[in-house]
Amino acid sequence: MDLGFIESKTYEEISIGDTATTEHVFTNDDAMAFASISGFRAVLNSDEQIERAGGVQPFGPNMWCASLISGLFSMNTPGPGCTLTDVCLSFHHRIRAGERILARVRVAAKDDVTKRIRFDCNATNSTGEAVFTGTAELLAPSTKMRWSTLPLPQVIVNNTYRHYLGMIARAKAVPTVRTAIAWPCDEVSLGGAFQAFKDEVIEPILVGSEAKIRGIAEKLEIDLGMIPIVNVAESRSAAIRAVELARKGEAQMLMKGSLHTDELMSAVVSREGGMRVGRRISHVFALDVPSYHKTLFVTDAAVNIQPDLETKIDILQNAIDMMLTIEIEQPKVAILSAVESVNPAIPSTLDAAALCKMVDRGQITGAIVDGPLAFDNAVSSEAARIKKIKSRVAGDADLLMVPNLEAGNILFKELQYLAGALAAGVVVGAKVPVVLTSRADGELVRMASCALGVLLAKPAPQRS
Repeated sequence: MDLGFIESKTYEEISIGDTATTEHVFTNDDAMAFASISGFRAVLNSDEQIERAGGVQPFGPNMWCASLISGLFSMNTPGPGCTLTDVCLSFHHRIRAGERILARVRVAAKDDVTKRIRFDCNATNSTGEAVFTGTAELLAPSTKMRWSTLPLPQVIVNNTYRHYLGMIARAKAVPTVRTAIAWPCDEVSLGGAFQAFKDEVIEPILVGSEAKIRGIAEKLEIDLGMIPIVNVAESRSAAIRAVELARKGEAQMLMKGSLHTDELMSAVVSREGGMRVGRRISHVFALDVPSYHKTLFVTDAAVNIQPDLETKIDILQNAIDMMLTIEIEQPKVAILSAVESVNPAIPSTLDAAALCKMVDRGQITGAIVDGPLAFDNAVSSEAARIKKIKSRVAGDADLLMVPNLEAGNILFKELQYLAGALAAGVVVGAKVPVVLTSRADGELVRMASCALGVLLAKPAPQRS
């Protein structure tokens, strides 16, 4: 094999006794990559499997091992252009994540008439136990083939559930929260609310047209049972009534149904009958980004359009308080701008510097804050190292604070549609958390948004 090329062996060049071996440490990501191809969904939640296995690594799919011998045939003996015609494997021990698997193939027989080659195949685990034994038959290429090789592509396992599942599990472990759902008058919003009720996360109060709600429930074949319905004729009135329930303490959380966000938020921020408590109300997204090592929060990408410094103080403190409530201690906050240097021509860098000084002097509390930071420095320690930025936040940010709604909206949608992120969101700084969902949100995102709100909600007073 020349550097950059791989050359096959013809039938005549292969001798009985020729062998090839390969080693690979089996990982959870290997199991999930295999699951995505084979459809073996049970392997996807590795955390749940570890819990069920009593804290040890779960077993993986043994058929994954067959890919190792396939790689040996295609890259070593016979090499490019061979055709696999028969495989018979017997499995003896299951594999676990973290085990080193040694696979070996050996030429056992050749048939000069059919030009078939029979291989003995086996694999062993870290302790030398046989994982599988068996045979394979191949046709070697009739003429030599020489193919150029490229580095193997890096596979990022898009396990979009790993952070959200923990959040949902925590929400299920606390008492249910009375939740006023404003205008749940389509299948998605009513179905999502009912699923959260079935999972014992919320205690819903449906605020909307009773006729529409019951009609949708009948269509979905769900039994609303004793779930209370506050009959309101139109969506704007439903928003006002749901806010009223929260303001009076009859609901500890507010959730958007199928009405427009503006309708609900107008009622929430109303100075007469809204849910203001002193600070500016703001929004926080909790993003499950497959390529990032933890949940990534973004504020404010949904409520405050062009916040001034005074508003940014409230936005930042709201988000920090939220993260402390859900037990993220000393969250690391990156205040984003286009550059990491203070530049009078870029107002967001001046705001970032002022916010950091306010943190230094205790005017904003509860977090480690740095800025201005460009996006690359905030999420990549390597980028920060190359730019010689010394920061406790760089490369490990929990929260990204964007300069305005426009930048935040673009950022979270880029992460959604190009990086495969899921985006749950909640409005903070009001009397109760407000869960805002989009019509495009799937069931998991809706449940994660609901779970985030539940973790933020104050316990309901006990009913007499």
